[in-house]
Amino acid sequence: FLGFLVAFLGLALPGIQGRIIPRCEMVRILRQNGFEGFEGRTVADWMCLVKYESSYNTKAYNNNGPSRDYGIFQINSKYWCNDGKTAGAKNACRISCSKLQDDNIQDDIQCAKKIAREARGLTPW
Repeated sequence: FLGFLVAFLGLALPGIQGRIIPRCEMVRILRQNGFEGFEGRTVADWMCLVKYESSYNTKAYNNNGPSRDYGIFQINSKYWCNDGKTAGAKNACRISCSKLQDDNIQDDIQCAKKIAREARGLTPW
């Protein structure tokens, strides 16, 4: 019975884990969105970032104490998004952090590019 219950809950509560974007699809997404050469970085650099920050999981979340990281690029709530919990948040991307955890990563891409553009690279990560 316990096995059935676990399986049922797994089907009944989709989206708890989020979508894991396959590697080849992630490469294609990054290329289509102009990441090759963006701020002097390669798609391989971005793939490494996404792998180690979120394991390609759109719902990835990490609590850093006073702030949190959200989504596939692990965008921080202190500077870039608004989670309604982080004191003194800047929300430079003008986005709710919860939008960074859905399966549509276009807004994540726009924010990640803004971060990289302002930092002239990947140093914020």
